[in-house]
Amino acid sequence: MRFQEVLFSKISENMWEIPRGKGMLVPGVIFASEAMMADIVKDESVRQVMNVAHLPGIIRHSIGMPDIHWGYGFPIGGVAAMDVDEGVVSPGGVGYDINCGVRLLRSDLAAESLRPRLQELLAALRHDVPSGVGSTGFVRLSAQDEEKVLSEGSRWTAAAGFATEEDVEFTENQGKYPGADPDAVSAVAKKRGRDQLGTLGSGNHFLEIDEVTDVFDDEAAAAFGLFRGQAVVFIHSGSRGLGYQVCDDSLVTMAEYMRRNRIELPDRQLACAHIRSPEGRRYLAALAAAANYAFANRQLLAHQARETFLRVLKAGPRDLGMRLVYDCGHNNAKFEEHEVDGRKRRVLVHRKGATRAYPPGSPDIPAAYRDVGQPVFIPGEMGTASYVLAGEPGSMRLSFGSTCHGAGRRMSRTQAKASVRGRSIAQDMEKRGVLVACSSWKTLAEEIPEAYKDVTAVVDVVHGAGLARKVAKLKPMAVVKG
Repeated sequence: MRFQEVLFSKISENMWEIPRGKGMLVPGVIFASEAMMADIVKDESVRQVMNVAHLPGIIRHSIGMPDIHWGYGFPIGGVAAMDVDEGVVSPGGVGYDINCGVRLLRSDLAAESLRPRLQELLAALRHDVPSGVGSTGFVRLSAQDEEKVLSEGSRWTAAAGFATEEDVEFTENQGKYPGADPDAVSAVAKKRGRDQLGTLGSGNHFLEIDEVTDVFDDEAAAAFGLFRGQAVVFIHSGSRGLGYQVCDDSLVTMAEYMRRNRIELPDRQLACAHIRSPEGRRYLAALAAAANYAFANRQLLAHQARETFLRVLKAGPRDLGMRLVYDCGHNNAKFEEHEVDGRKRRVLVHRKGATRAYPPGSPDIPAAYRDVGQPVFIPGEMGTASYVLAGEPGSMRLSFGSTCHGAGRRMSRTQAKASVRGRSIAQDMEKRGVLVACSSWKTLAEEIPEAYKDVTAVVDVVHGAGLARKVAKLKPMAVVKG
């Protein structure tokens, strides 16, 4: 298969290699089926995989996941690991919404029992969970409190009474990135974040009530507390305006760093600085602080969702049985230990629109899941399904412990809006059996099901490649869009 002058070589049914070309320090690898590759080559994401391979200190290969599509600098669905001594950190390899991620809440409720109350629940969640551009949260942070959020992440929410110790335990990194420094976050970023904690945001962020329709792995599903016919809550949000500003601030600094140090790359959106440089260290400290903000944000959203369920259903916490399965981010750069060329090395893994997928036995996942692997969540679009998976050993061998983070766009937001003129998206969704609430018609039009790839095909690639295995399938019942 060719992409202009690029020749792909098929490594396996689900893996393709792009050989090293001019300036590339490593090959590229894309996880996809042959049918999916026909779509992937239509946008600039393949070129971006090749561009990332030019970054100083990159190790082994530049990676594209099956949900890959065009992004800023790195493709969305891109993974790259860097040598900590010679390598660089690039904000384009993390994205604007730092530590955007998903969390899943399980319950003891049968989905069928909720159907008569869905409209009421959706209206209550729409009212209680702030969403949309410029939304503000129910928690008013003082400047001192915000500093604690940036330093402590989920630990701050527990101290403030919005999280249990179990919530903290079942959050990636226990909800706190090491090395966070609030002083590395600009005053503008802090101002943007001060009143947005506990808000869903806009775009593809969501809060869903889903039904577990299928279970593929009984042991892992039992470990995660999932069963067929169960009602669960899925939350997708990130670091809001604070994270966006951290990225914006850093791109300016790093463009100047590249000019001073004569670093030449094929795309200026790959602005970067060496990991050990003052600029690199400052960005990583600010990134960790923004990641902590995102963990706290999702925890507050989960807290509010639980409170809403309790109020509307007039149930007690034991009747509800709603607890956190896991929370994992998918826009990050993290120091991790991986085997490279037969030996363990500490590397910096960029994951942009890609999530961690650690296998059974990993000491970095909760003890309750070490026999089955880390929970992995791959949301689809609001009209079909989402999947719960568990990390597999292949992810450590092939992708630095990573897998994809969703279905991936196949249509731009502009194209999606143009395609739905004259249609009522909410009515279309209701015909599919899904209730939808959204603060903006524009957002809803951008998020139509047709705008996304087939999530089942994406998940089949991940499963087939041995990055993560299928555990359960979720079907949306009611969706609050950002």
